[in-house]
Amino acid sequence: MKRKLTAIILTVGIVAGSLVGCGSSSSNDKTIKIGASVTPHSEILNGVVKQQLEKDGYTLEVVEYNDYVLPNTALSTGELDANYFQHQPYLDDFNTENKTNLVSVAKVHFEPFGLYAGKSSDLKTLKEGATVAVPNDTTNEARALLLLEAQGLIKLDSNAGLKATVVDIKENPLNLKIKEIEAAQIARSLQDVDIACINGNYAISGGLKVSDALAVEAADSEAAKTYANIVVVKAGNENTEKTKALVKAITSEEVKKYIEENYKGAVVPVF
Repeated sequence: MKRKLTAIILTVGIVAGSLVGCGSSSSNDKTIKIGASVTPHSEILNGVVKQQLEKDGYTLEVVEYNDYVLPNTALSTGELDANYFQHQPYLDDFNTENKTNLVSVAKVHFEPFGLYAGKSSDLKTLKEGATVAVPNDTTNEARALLLLEAQGLIKLDSNAGLKATVVDIKENPLNLKIKEIEAAQIARSLQDVDIACINGNYAISGGLKVSDALAVEAADSEAAKTYANIVVVKAGNENTEKTKALVKAITSEEVKKYIEENYKGAVVPVF
């Protein structure tokens, strides 16, 4: 009986030990899986952040996305450790609409929103009834409309702010036709509109240069603070070792230098 009891105790001990070993292995996970838009986010991550993380013993796995929904969905379900593609107003809207709990842990860069020429090449000679393409998601549409207002093309309801949509346009002297298009598709639609408001990253991927824009947001504007692109994690993971390592790497001097040298004003570091 004693021999049987001893055998049972040894067996329990081995199982317990193996369970502890599994937990230990998980806590020592050194792979960080991050979702990102292709340009410039994935480029920044693969171009310099990956090397910075390797110095601290981490492997960075970058998953590229071409839309603004899937990276947050994947993060919320635990498929990703973090994502890097959006600004705070968009994240706030996403959390509210989808009942998710995702949080920002670092501001990285600002991409000046620009007005680019389509059929018309000068804002001063824009014709009545001209068509203007703007992003169809709430926060980016508001940003586009605010840029149009800053150029004197429209006047918005003073209470609309970052929630502005076409229904908040109070004055439209040229009777501009606002065409709402999915953000990623606007650069490809330039030939079909007179001018277009394009997100910085999609302008870059569409072969456009910020120096070619008819108008851009100022780098020291309120928009630069409001629309800084952020690193996002699931609530509760703000202070994990992975998150700390990622934030340290992505806000390093090496990343700042890489952004300034490679994007020449189209992407501006804010850390």
